[in-house]
Amino acid sequence: MEEVNQTSVAEFILAGLTENPELQLPLFLIFLAVYLITVVGNLGMIILILFSSQLHTPMYYLLSSLSFIDYCQSTVIIPKMLLNFMTEKNFISYPECIVQFYFFCVFVVAECHMLGAMAYDRFVAISNPLLYNVSMSFQVCLLMVAVVYGVGLLSATAHTVFLLRVFFCKADKINHYFCDLFSLLELSCSSTFINEVLGHSISAFNIIVPSMTIISSYIFIIVRILHIKSSGGRIKAFSTCSSHILAVALFFGSTTFMYLQPSSSSSMDQAKMSSVFYTIVVPMLNPVIYSLRNKEVKVALKRLLRKMFPQNKE
Repeated sequence: MEEVNQTSVAEFILAGLTENPELQLPLFLIFLAVYLITVVGNLGMIILILFSSQLHTPMYYLLSSLSFIDYCQSTVIIPKMLLNFMTEKNFISYPECIVQFYFFCVFVVAECHMLGAMAYDRFVAISNPLLYNVSMSFQVCLLMVAVVYGVGLLSATAHTVFLLRVFFCKADKINHYFCDLFSLLELSCSSTFINEVLGHSISAFNIIVPSMTIISSYIFIIVRILHIKSSGGRIKAFSTCSSHILAVALFFGSTTFMYLQPSSSSSMDQAKMSSVFYTIVVPMLNPVIYSLRNKEVKVALKRLLRKMFPQNKE
């Protein structure tokens, strides 16, 4: 008999972060505040870069792309998560679950490679400042952004095509706050060997390649910082670098814990807590780390605010 390639589960239930009723309201308020900060911070950064001519440089073009990715990634995950805190059972239909997984995969992979592209941009700026505008021209930036999104789309498409072949019939409760690959595969009653191999292989590529780019770039940057004669200059440069490295380490550390470990070595509850960092915390922190500590951004923000709210002097 020919096997029918369709799911017997019409909808799933998202378990969320916790089932403790006493924690539902506090967690709802916390994550609502986090989402609002993320939206305001990232959309604000995009608008600031768009309307500030002094920020029309390769570094800020890449930063605006990162802000867009962070905004989209948060919007794919958090609104449905907030609903989970306010309802007894958070239902999600099978098509909606697949769509959520697809776009989550697009943006989380794009973030991996965008962080790598931004580290490479800083490497070029420090290694060859005189030729920086030539090496990182608008065409080069556009190509880098296109490659970042291209890798995200290809990775998400590959995952989703093979996920659609999985037959779900065991249960309908996903032990997660969103539709993630390995939490979905736990519900399968058909073979998931190909999905697991593909999942670990694509994850390894999308984590290791940008990680190596970032590590190599920052090693070179730190070596150059050590050659700065002024101790004040070294401290300021290290302060900026350390905050960038912290955000990158938080993102890649949590994604590595989630996707590169054997599925039997950690529980899904631990994986849920790890995924909070790269799906929620890092998108909120990026605008602060990459922009609010930047003098050029502060100056541009003041100029934009003066244009928007001119002070009438009599």
